[in-house]
Amino acid sequence: MKTGFFYVYILRSEGEPLHFYTGFTKNMEARLVHHNYGGDPHTAKHRPWRIKTAIAFTDREQALAFERYLKSPSGRAFAKKRL
Repeated sequence: MKTGFFYVYILRSEGEPLHFYTGFTKNMEARLVHHNYGGDPHTAKHRPWRIKTAIAFTDREQALAFERYLKSPSGRAFAKKRL
């Protein structure tokens, strides 16, 4: 059995505060560095990023399912209102 956490996160662009990005990772700190150095084409043009919300899961499949939900229209509405 593998241990550790899986993170679903929402980033907010510092330069464009209305621009957000939702993702999944095993290493939150390394992933934020990756986004801020332009390592992801979806986030490179909106740097720098800051973590708005990060939720830790012990189950990888639950984390991935929650990420998919947050990327859906109802999930985006939920995140905007609650996260």
